[in-house]
Parts: sequence; structure tokens; C-alpha cells
Amino acid sequence: MSKRLLTIAGTLLFFICGASAQAPSPEAMSAARKLVVTLKVADQYRVLLPQLLLKLRPVVAQDRPEIERDYEAVTAPGSGIYAPFVASMVERIAVVYAQSFSVDELRQIDSFYAQPAGKKLLEKSDALAQASAQIGQDVSQKAADELKQRLIEALRQKGHKL
Repeated sequence: MSKRLLTIAGTLLFFICGASAQAPSPEAMSAARKLVVTLKVADQYRVLLPQLLLKLRPVVAQDRPEIERDYEAVTAPGSGIYAPFVASMVERIAVVYAQSFSVDELRQIDSFYAQPAGKKLLEKSDALAQASAQIGQDVSQKAADELKQRLIEALRQKGHKL
């Protein structure tokens, strides 16, 4: 196996097999799993898996057409190749939520995201995050430009040639 493939496999195993420091209560895990389902975390992860498989394709298939055909068949959507990874990811994220929030808080969060306003927030969260990041970049650039000018003027007033 190539070093690159071993690195990728090791990373996947670490992600799948990593253990948490303290196991949450069964009640907390149940509430956290419900929240993870409400948040549609598995759907978000399923979108990333084809990209991962696309990156693995040249490493595994080694530019051999006969392997590439079988690779496509083995990795086709619905093949079941994703299922254990999705299940592991959901479970591990549920652990993080269960360790971060009380059972009551998990239920409150789940209740919010199950309501129309929460669903709308989930639908728009990617666009909102992108817009917010762009605004942050724009304001930061403007601030940097203006601060640069102010600093240059202040230093010139002190006799510096800039």
C-alpha cells in the first residue's frame, strides 16, 4: 500500500474509532442522537463522501480501467459502502453534543430546530455563514485601508517620511 493510502486509511480509522474521555448517560445520548437527526448531520456528511471517494480513486485504481470500472460499481450511491462511516460519524457527534449540553438543553435545542424557525435557520445557515464571512472580510479590508492611512498621517505628523 502506498504511504498516501495508509495515511488516508489511518485518518479514517482514527475518526471512526476514537474514544471519548467520559461516556455520557444513555438518556443524554438518546437526546443527542435525536438532535443530530433533527440537524440532518448525516445528510451533510453524505455529501462529503463522494468527494472523499473521488480523491481515493486514483490511489486505489492506479489508472487501470478494469479497476476503475469495478471501483465505480463498488462506490456507487446505495452500495452500502457509506453506511458504517455515516453511523459512526452520527454516533461520535452525538457524544460531543451529549458531553456539551444537559439532557434538558439538548431537548430544548432539538425542539427549536424542529419548529419552522429552526428549520428555516438550518436551511439558510450555509448562506448566512458565507454572507457573514464576506461582510467580515469586506469590513476588515476597509478598516485596514483606513487605519493604514490614519497611521501614515499620524506618523508623518511626527516627522516620519512615509
